[in-house]
Amino acid sequence: MNGRQIVLGQVFGRDAAALMQDGQLADLIIDPAGLTPLTPGAICRARVDRLVKGQGGVFLRLPEGAKGFLRDRNGLREGQSILVQITGVPEDGKAIPVTSRLLLRGRHLIVSLGAPGVNVSRKLRDPEQREMLISMGEEAISGLEFPPGIIFRSAAIAADPEDIAQQLAELVELAEALRSDVEGQPELLLDAQEPAETAWQEWGEQEGDAVDDGADAFHLSGAEDAVRALLGARTDLGGGAWAEIEALRALVAIDVNTGSDHSPAAGLRANIALARDLARQLRLRGLGGQIVIDFAPMPKRDRGTVEQILRAAFKAESSETVLIGWTAMGLYELSRKRDRIPLARLAANEADPA
Repeated sequence: MNGRQIVLGQVFGRDAAALMQDGQLADLIIDPAGLTPLTPGAICRARVDRLVKGQGGVFLRLPEGAKGFLRDRNGLREGQSILVQITGVPEDGKAIPVTSRLLLRGRHLIVSLGAPGVNVSRKLRDPEQREMLISMGEEAISGLEFPPGIIFRSAAIAADPEDIAQQLAELVELAEALRSDVEGQPELLLDAQEPAETAWQEWGEQEGDAVDDGADAFHLSGAEDAVRALLGARTDLGGGAWAEIEALRALVAIDVNTGSDHSPAAGLRANIALARDLARQLRLRGLGGQIVIDFAPMPKRDRGTVEQILRAAFKAESSETVLIGWTAMGLYELSRKRDRIPLARLAANEADPA
């Protein structure tokens, strides 16, 4: 169907939310319960276990006997209690990545415990509205000993000021409660949100959206077929071209093929198609870390065009991505933050999601 469609239901036996855009799967959120002791986004109390000079960070003791790694040891000492937020999914046998800059996300705003100040999204261009939001934020944190930072999101453009004020008060109150609960043994203080709640906050609801929910929503809407198609390495690029996306132990390897088209422009066409869709493919498949692309053969003069399209495709991504560039062998390298559990891992545990 044309337009946006939000699907709330289950896939792989897990609660999930999918965003469909003109019939194509655009984003996907799946509950990873049971696969990791702490889900990305969860906030917990941790205990500093060991300072690591060579790596410039500290190992932490987390709830559930888990081990975390914080890439900042300034002012920390062994045995100290601190608040951290889970930021990603660890590789097998490695510590869970965390940050001490806590973010409390709402539909209209974000409250940060690590960066004071009041900021407004650049998409809010109305001077009067910007001034109103800044005043609202400053009033909410005035008088606090350690005021949190506030970022008003673009979703606040069409929101009722009363709804924004209510959400602001709730998140500031939650921030203060967390800040006062630092001392003690490692403990989960705030769990990650459910897929439906995250979907509502991140995707919002626009006029004309179709919302499907229920146990069979994924199956009836076609979202389940789109999700399961991502479990295969191959993705179609049109015109007979395709790419193979394989997650290996050390990196994600991507190979672009032109198929039966041997025309001079075939390589560039296939490479452009992959560049335009790569951010979506990695996001939906939950892939990150080191990524290496073996593009189809093309003249060196066309590399700039492909790289420009890659940069445009990743510009709107929320996951931190670094486009590194071309190697001496003509491969292209990038790195992407591991902030989602790989889709293949979620599917492998379908029979026993708990």
